[in-house]
Amino acid sequence: MSVAAKDVMSLRQKTGLGMMDCKEALIATDGDMSAAEEWIRKKRKGKMDSRTERATGEGRIGILIDGDKAVMVEVKTETDFTAKNEDFIDMVDGICKIAMSGNAGDVGVNDDIQKLVDDVRIKTGENANYSRGEKLEGGHYGCYLHHDGKRSCLIQVDGSADEEVLKGICQHIVFHDPAAIGPDDVPAETLEKIHGDAMTEAKGSGKNDEIAGKIAEGKVRKYLEENTLIKQKYVLDETKTVEEMLPSGVNITKFLRYTLGG
Repeated sequence: MSVAAKDVMSLRQKTGLGMMDCKEALIATDGDMSAAEEWIRKKRKGKMDSRTERATGEGRIGILIDGDKAVMVEVKTETDFTAKNEDFIDMVDGICKIAMSGNAGDVGVNDDIQKLVDDVRIKTGENANYSRGEKLEGGHYGCYLHHDGKRSCLIQVDGSADEEVLKGICQHIVFHDPAAIGPDDVPAETLEKIHGDAMTEAKGSGKNDEIAGKIAEGKVRKYLEENTLIKQKYVLDETKTVEEMLPSGVNITKFLRYTLGG
């Protein structure tokens, strides 16, 4: 059968595929546009599934905040060129919206998410995959997404804080990568090991128990100052700690920090 050029062009605009591929699809489906899209999807997906071994070292992180809910997701692809493509960015935003409608906690891939990823794989000819995501509920949120989409932070607080303050703290987290929110969140065994190792080292250099104990306490204190978020010097104003940047009565309850592929 013959197909109208305008239909071929319309299908091309929807799928991003070449004119000949679109014409073949329309002929195979008797000119039915919806059926042609599905025909292309099945044919091209089979081809793309054979390329899943290709490394996906690039990609993009997405964040969406909606009232007392927020999500952060990561999707990977082969090249930075594709990761910066408008279709890829729209796909990541679409996955955020799907994740927002699900339960709190880890966001796994489902049919709706996979369909969005497959559409981009078919259009670009590159391997792509949904990597990870998490949804938070309750409290207030701030976020920071680096301009390249490869580093990000989502922070959850109880109480109300200025959006720019929370964004600044998120930038701090991206830069400093704290191990925990505060001293109480560090596992006891971690502090015990730091203390014990410091005691052994000090006593091995001839210090008595009292001096060794003070040295060990200092090592623990230094670790907490350098590795817990609220005790770290604020990256945008090192005369203050992160804790001092928070309004009175506002506490950080959780933060998510993503680095692409990390």
